[in-house]
Amino acid sequence: MDIESFREYCLSLPGTTEGMKWDHLCFMIEEKIYVIIAIEEGSRFSIKCNPDDFDALTARDGIQQAYHLAKRQWIQIASVDVLNDKELKALVAGSRAMVLAKLPKKVQAKYGVTA
Repeated sequence: MDIESFREYCLSLPGTTEGMKWDHLCFMIEEKIYVIIAIEEGSRFSIKCNPDDFDALTARDGIQQAYHLAKRQWIQIASVDVLNDKELKALVAGSRAMVLAKLPKKVQAKYGVTA
């Protein structure tokens, strides 16, 4: 997947907006970031991950703990080529779902999340 296809996929997820923060391109739901890309530095990006998957993910080449983000909850991926399309889409959707799960129940209901 190239970076433009990656962007299109992120924007295809319901409620996703994009914006710039700290000179990085961010994909957000309800103004909460779930993907942050260092566009000036290639296609390196950080994404929220399930803490249970952290060790397995960071054991892979091209994936490490994300700098300046919650320890064991965010990973930095060197490029969109590190993962295959299916894995990449699953991680993006999972990141969005984890961020959405922290929002108020009323907001979650807006996106079809039920308790």
